[in-house]
Amino acid sequence: MSKRANVLAERIEQGAKALVTFAESLSEAEWKTVVPKDGRTVGVLIHHVASVYPIEVDLARSLASSKPVAGVTWDAVAQMNAEHAHEHAAVGKQETLSFLRQNSKAAADAVRKFTDEELDNAAALSLNSDAPMTAQFAIEDHALRHSFHHMAKIRAALKR
Repeated sequence: MSKRANVLAERIEQGAKALVTFAESLSEAEWKTVVPKDGRTVGVLIHHVASVYPIEVDLARSLASSKPVAGVTWDAVAQMNAEHAHEHAAVGKQETLSFLRQNSKAAADAVRKFTDEELDNAAALSLNSDAPMTAQFAIEDHALRHSFHHMAKIRAALKR
């Protein structure tokens, strides 16, 4: 196992665990609070983090194989997020936390399988103006950062 891949996986687990721990402390009213500037509820945002782990890992796998990622734009991401929010508007806390635990573990397990060479491989990433991005960058900027990013937005919204 690559030491770098394992460290990345541990950081994914760290972020997911922090988000789960924080979410467990939320009241029902807080769970249903709409996050300003985002428009989604706290619960939907947490479910969103859980739901995109497989997509984020697949994106990194493509780059690890030196395959360009095309068609992934911020508009497409916004559309996907809007559809997710609509479909999961009434998502429950326990099912979401279970989903978050399951998908973050699967993501971390998948990341542990990357070799150093794969982490260093790069290809054009449409989300980043077709710049050649490494698989490691994709892991760090998406699967790893995502839980921290949304938890910070939620904390700000709840003033906690």
